[in-house]
Order: sequence, then structure tokens, then C-alpha cells
Amino acid sequence: MKTWFITGTSRGFGREWTLAALERGDRVAATARDVSSLLDLVEKYGDAILALQLDVTDRAAAFDAVARAHQHFGRLDVVVNNAGYGQFGMIEEISEQEFRDQMETNVFGALWVTQAALPYLREQGGGHILQVSSIGGISAFPNIGTYHASKWALEGFSQALAAEVADFGIHVTLIEPGGFSTDWSGPSSKRATSNPAYDGVRRKSAAFRAARTQTQGDPIASSAAVLKLVDAQNPPLRVFFGDGPMALATADYEKRLATWREWEWLSLEAQG
Repeated sequence: MKTWFITGTSRGFGREWTLAALERGDRVAATARDVSSLLDLVEKYGDAILALQLDVTDRAAAFDAVARAHQHFGRLDVVVNNAGYGQFGMIEEISEQEFRDQMETNVFGALWVTQAALPYLREQGGGHILQVSSIGGISAFPNIGTYHASKWALEGFSQALAAEVADFGIHVTLIEPGGFSTDWSGPSSKRATSNPAYDGVRRKSAAFRAARTQTQGDPIASSAAVLKLVDAQNPPLRVFFGDGPMALATADYEKRLATWREWEWLSLEAQG
């Protein structure tokens, strides 16, 4: 039996992974901004689930929620930072507040929960932190630059974290999904005020996104993959979810390597 702490469990990945853990007999501290979305799970699974109201942008509340979960269940084995949303808008269109709000949820929210959980994981000599990133955490496309900034930040601090906590028996895995049939680009997303100057870019971006997300993954099917991840003896630092990210990543990194090699003469010249 494992004890989970999962953020953003009202819908999408968070809800499906909560269900999968509960169905196999694990215990889950499930957080959501509106805990009424979890009442059906509480009714069905009883003491196996602890529903906690949490806005991850509130640092004190995040620390309190993790402490309550640990006090209630006695330990934490798997911490899943899933809460987040997509911010649409060209970089010139994004307001300061929109950019800050995206970072507060997608980066700082994950940071607060991670920091709150680490003392418990260190003390018990192990645990597994799952950071829900995206193919957008290693690549970038027009009209979601703010979202990319948040996921690249998550990737950076999580890779450093993995090296910092390995000696304590703590694993860190960045889950990088491609297109899945969640409401990431629907009700959960936010959109900046459009500048007509970018209408052409927006149309091209929308067409490209539609083409690469024609076949979307099933969040329910992802549950089995998550369970295998947390049960693995040596889980990976990074793992794609879906069949689209590998091709995108391969093309992106091959292009980066080619550019670095092409301009290596300048790199060496800069060294002096």
C-alpha cells in the first residue's frame, strides 16, 4: 500500500490517477480548489481518501495541506504535482499579471508542495515525486510561450532536485505528456487579449497544433502507466506520455545539435 499526495484532482490526470490509486487499495490525500468535486470519491472510498481544499499558489496552505496529509496517514510515498493550467497568448500580448499568475501556479505551486513534502520523505528514507510537465517543457511553440516558460522552469528545478535528493532514496520523475483529451486548452485555460497583428501567426499555430493533436491520448489509459512508474525500482527522471512527443523531441534536439555544431567556431572564438 502506498500513500499519495496529489494536487489538482478535480479533473483530468489528477482525478484519473487518484481513482487508479484508490482502486488498487492505496491511500490518497487529494487536493482541489473546490473539494465538492471530490465528494463522490469520499463517499465511495471512505477513509482511504483525504479530501483537502488547496490553492497551490498559497505557500502556507500548501505546507499545511502536506502536513495534514502526513499526520492523517502517517507517511507519504508518492507526491504528484499535477495542478496547473495553460496560458494562451503571444509573448507581446501577455500582461505582467498573466505571466506572474502562470508562474505562481505551474512553478511556485509545485515548488511549495515539493518543499513541504521533502522533510517527510527524507526522514522516512525514500519517496517518489512526480512532476507533471509537458512536451512543452522541452520544446516550444507560438502562442503558449508563457506556459512553456513555466514548464521549462519546472524541468530545470526538478532535474537539479533529483540530483540533490538521490542519496536520501528519493526519486523524481518528470512526466511529459503530449496531446491528451483533458480540458487543458478548454475551460481550464486562460487567454490573453489578442493583438490583430498576430492573427496570421495565430492561425498557423492553431493549424499546426490541430495537426499534431489529431490523435489524443486517453487520461484513463495513462493511469496504468503512472502505477508502473511508482512501482518501478529505478524510475526514470523523464518519461513521455503519448506517441507524439518522441518525434517532436527528436526533431527539436537534432536541430539544436546541428545549430550548435554549425556555430561551434564562434563558441570557441568567444572563449579566447
